[in-house]
Amino acid sequence: MSEKPVKKTSLKVTGMHCAACAASVESTLKKLKGVDSASVSIASEDAQISYDPETLSIGEIESAIRKNGYGVSLGKKTIKIGGMHCVACVSTVKNALEDIEGVFSADVNLIDNSAVISYSGDGVDPKKLRAAVQSAGYEYLGSEEDFSAEKEAEEFAREQKIRLARVLTGLGAAAVLMAIMYAGLPASVPVHLIMFVIATPAVAFLGYPIFRAAYLSLRNLSLNMDVMYALGIGTAYIASIMGTFGIFLTTDYMFYETAVMLSAFLTLGRYLEANAKGRTNDAVKKLLNLRPTRALVKKDGEYVEVPAEELSEGAEILVKPGGRVPVDGMVLSGEAYVDESMITGEPVPVLKVQGDEITGGTLLTGGSLVFSATRVGRDTALSQIISLVEETQRTKPPVQRIADVAVSWFIPVILAIAIIAASIWYFLLGSTTLFALTVFISIIVVACPCALGLATPTAVTVGIGRGAELGILIRNGEALEISERLKTVVFDKTGTLTRGKPEVTGTASFGIDEKEMIALTAAAESFSEHPVAKAILDYAKENGIEIPEGEDFSSKTGGGVGIVVDGRKVSAGNRDFISNSGAVIGEDAEKVLSGYESAGKTTVTVASDGKIIGVLAISDMLKDSAIKAISEIKDMGLSVAMITGDNAITALSVARDAGIDDVHANVLPGEKAEKVKGIREKSGMTAFVGDGINDAPALAEADVGIAVGSGTDVALESADIVLMKSDLRDAAAAIQLSRKVMGRIKLNLFWAFAYNTALIPVAAGVLYPLYGIVFRPEYAGAAMILSSVTVISLSLMLKGYTPPAVVERFS
Repeated sequence: MSEKPVKKTSLKVTGMHCAACAASVESTLKKLKGVDSASVSIASEDAQISYDPETLSIGEIESAIRKNGYGVSLGKKTIKIGGMHCVACVSTVKNALEDIEGVFSADVNLIDNSAVISYSGDGVDPKKLRAAVQSAGYEYLGSEEDFSAEKEAEEFAREQKIRLARVLTGLGAAAVLMAIMYAGLPASVPVHLIMFVIATPAVAFLGYPIFRAAYLSLRNLSLNMDVMYALGIGTAYIASIMGTFGIFLTTDYMFYETAVMLSAFLTLGRYLEANAKGRTNDAVKKLLNLRPTRALVKKDGEYVEVPAEELSEGAEILVKPGGRVPVDGMVLSGEAYVDESMITGEPVPVLKVQGDEITGGTLLTGGSLVFSATRVGRDTALSQIISLVEETQRTKPPVQRIADVAVSWFIPVILAIAIIAASIWYFLLGSTTLFALTVFISIIVVACPCALGLATPTAVTVGIGRGAELGILIRNGEALEISERLKTVVFDKTGTLTRGKPEVTGTASFGIDEKEMIALTAAAESFSEHPVAKAILDYAKENGIEIPEGEDFSSKTGGGVGIVVDGRKVSAGNRDFISNSGAVIGEDAEKVLSGYESAGKTTVTVASDGKIIGVLAISDMLKDSAIKAISEIKDMGLSVAMITGDNAITALSVARDAGIDDVHANVLPGEKAEKVKGIREKSGMTAFVGDGINDAPALAEADVGIAVGSGTDVALESADIVLMKSDLRDAAAAIQLSRKVMGRIKLNLFWAFAYNTALIPVAAGVLYPLYGIVFRPEYAGAAMILSSVTVISLSLMLKGYTPPAVVERFS
């Protein structure tokens, strides 16, 4: 009787504070079915566990620890893998890596040929990773840190060069074989032996990677497409040899050109597929290329060139005209126009002067700057954006589960269909062995789960990358699918719909020149720190109005201010303050005041020597992009609502200008999340658009949280979508992009399913009784290539997509 398998692992447990905590965790682990032994140490904060992997998974162990109130700390490592071609390859590599002791999970990505490994304990021995990948039949290329972008490009070019050589060899050999077949050579010429001599080295050269991968897959007790292809090519080639040498079969069974063409078409398919897949991740490659490799740093009074990776916080760095900023920092001196389009999507260069923040990867289009480094290495905004985009590209929207289920059953089902179809033709319908064999090979070759497996990840990769180019960072794949099903978009008012600062939006003067009135008002407000005072001072400066000096400044909290200017006593404040100062608000002034107040604006009444001389209206202005954004969202068939802490009059005024009908006023900051929850329960799937910091609870409560104008702060855990600029059109564009990506995923899945649904019956011979159509294996191979390339090409079309909401900005 064989002993049950035992696997040992070490988990780092967090949240334990005393021996009782350790005992609690240990007790929980020992109660799990399949755990052989468990020992938890409070000193080292780890758990040593022996368990039966056939009964219990490492994920179930982690879940049990978390349910007990503690956490599990996992490390992460990214490695690069060569030789993966289809989703079955991904599954094989994933299983091989997860069999390594200490590995918690392995997330394998077919698009960028990588695997992110989550592990417990102190780490995973690279030798074990290499051994696991190689034993599964694939190539271990090293860790992400060791495998640079340049090295990856070189490796890709090398692989493609070999594939192309194989394709050209195969097509050349197939052309010669076809010529011999139809040349009508004399009977004395040993045609079949000549074909054998030509085909054998061609099949060996082309088929080696396919047969090797198939062997390793079978050795690991798994089925992938290499097994199917090897079966098809091998069957055609062996049947030809048997016919050539009269072993059970006659010379009618000549499939040499089929074996060679199949090998050539399959290799061509992988060549085209690899080229297309490489282009799906162009957005990340562009971002990576923004990183300068060298920087000018001040040392001992001189600027010297050093590698960018050696920069540290506080370093003083010089960037010359036309140069790229190596890291994030604060401008110390100089001024320059900086192209930030690659980071924010904003096409117009921005002027940077002393005290401004500057982002690594941006380009100086004119002028030079000296700045102090504030964030370097993995902490820079560019590095965070790249990490976020790469992480998101690895996520799977829920719709991917359809393809995953189909792929998991695909190969066994196709193999069964091929055997059943060939058997029916031969045993029940009395066809020749040649015909039944053709049906068997054609079904095996034409079936393609690759298109199903590539349908979602290629579209997600291209779509997420396109979003990054537009300054729209989508943090997870689920947000894509939810955005498609949204019913309502809720906006925060202050700082989101509006500019977030008070501005002068109306003026009226009585018996005095308007500029003089503004000058006197600004003089009165010049000693105040109130936001309204700053708005008036900014307005005066923007309009070139000289502000006179005053004396005897006085103020009343919540009322207004007073000052003496050139012997004139000037007062500015609310209507009660002015009335109490002795000034009488006349009919004209009252009419203006009432008009401003009914529009929800804050008013400042100004009096000089007891007479009303002017009224100013102050309000938080709508952003220029707000009306267009709201219109775009409504055009998508979505409802729009607004939440604000302001009074109803002000809220309704802003909402009316923006085109919003559903208004929720007097909502305290702590009540926003609850209000979003109520809107969602009433209206359905809801997105909340806020500033990402003050609105964090509401962003988290919404089905999709959209953080606006986050600049370089991309690490916002509460937001599902982060917008790099404060342009509200990007909120509409994010939804439009999500809908486009989901539409493309569904189109890809449709074509992938339709292709297999239509061509597998044709390969099985259903059209032969009616039309005499036989789907030859080489044609099946060509059709198989077309399916994968079509799906990838459809995804690549997203690279040129610009959401309607922002077309004007990029036209």
